[in-house]
Amino acid sequence: MHSYSLIAPAKINLYLEIIGNRSDGYHELAMILQSIGLADKIDVRPISTDTIRVHCNHPQVPTDKSNLAYRAAELMVRQFPEAFARHGGVKITVNKQIPVAAGLAGGSTNAAAVLVGIDLLWKLGLTQSELEELGGTLGSDVPFCIAGGTAIATGRGEQLSPLPSLDSIYIVLAKYRSLEVSTAWAYKTYRQQFGHSYIRDSDNLTARANAVHSRAIVKAVLDKDAGEIARKLHNDLERVVLPDYPQVLQLREVFANQEGVLGTMMSGSGPTVFALFESQQQAEQVKLQVREAIIDEDLELFVTRTITHGIQVTSSI
Repeated sequence: MHSYSLIAPAKINLYLEIIGNRSDGYHELAMILQSIGLADKIDVRPISTDTIRVHCNHPQVPTDKSNLAYRAAELMVRQFPEAFARHGGVKITVNKQIPVAAGLAGGSTNAAAVLVGIDLLWKLGLTQSELEELGGTLGSDVPFCIAGGTAIATGRGEQLSPLPSLDSIYIVLAKYRSLEVSTAWAYKTYRQQFGHSYIRDSDNLTARANAVHSRAIVKAVLDKDAGEIARKLHNDLERVVLPDYPQVLQLREVFANQEGVLGTMMSGSGPTVFALFESQQQAEQVKLQVREAIIDEDLELFVTRTITHGIQVTSSI
């Protein structure tokens, strides 16, 4: 039986608006999501026993049922028991390049790659929309990680409307290795501080979420205007994360003060901060400048770019 190697790209948020509470306890969101070149490599291969095994090169990544990639394999076992009985267990190897707990959908994109890999391994023939529907039961970011590119996301993030893909806007990512921001904390704190401004009526919630299509940043994406996209970056969660996490605020301010930066913002619930550039040369130069401005071995910096795809199969053996 074949084994498959897959590339699992990270994502950033170019836009994140919190609209109100949903009946399922989540927030109604309106976002623009973007795949980036920083990616993990996932190998999915058959094993002779009826088990799921996960291995990872990063010591902070669990390999048990708390790992979203493991849970993706479990989901496929439950959904397709006959295929599992016929083909047996799977070994999943995660080569981690995306920083852990970074707000870059690292866990979600690993899960997305496992869904795609097992679909191929077991010859299930699932469509992309079927894979996305399965992914949505695992986490809000998983459907986008399967599809990739550029998209408007509404609901809790799982309802996708593709946009023309942005290619080769260059990015510098900055994250302190030891710094984590709890996504649950960020949304809970936002609810506590700004819940009075939420839309209460479900019809108006949906209408407001759909209104993201008319936002100026969507026009900038349609025009592929990197400068205008950078000027329209928006993330509601900065309102609660930046005051409580001075290191994240410092990164944002240092980026904002560098020449050549089109725009800068925290991605998702943080703590990663990114800056946008028109050229790789500018991005590399600012990476060096930030390294000089913040002398801290805990700080990780990456140069990458926007890409047009989600999960990709690189080889089968």
